[in-house]
Amino acid sequence: MEVRAFRGTNLALRWITKYSRERAGKSMAIKLANELIDSANETGNSIRKREEIHRMAEANKAFASYRF
Repeated sequence: MEVRAFRGTNLALRWITKYSRERAGKSMAIKLANELIDSANETGNSIRKREEIHRMAEANKAFASYRF
C-alpha cells in the first residue's frame, strides 16, 4: 500500500533532519546542506533509509492481502 503524498514528504523531511543531526560538522546549517546535497545526488543516509524501506515493502508484498 502506498503512502499518501503528505506522509511521504513528512517522512522524507524527518529522515533528512535525523541524519543531518548525526553528521559530523560544525553547525546544523552545514550538516543540513550536506545532507540535502547528498540526497540530491542520491548518496545520503536518508536515501539509503528510503531504499531500505522500499526493499522491505517489496519483500512483504506477498502478505499485503492479510489486513487486520
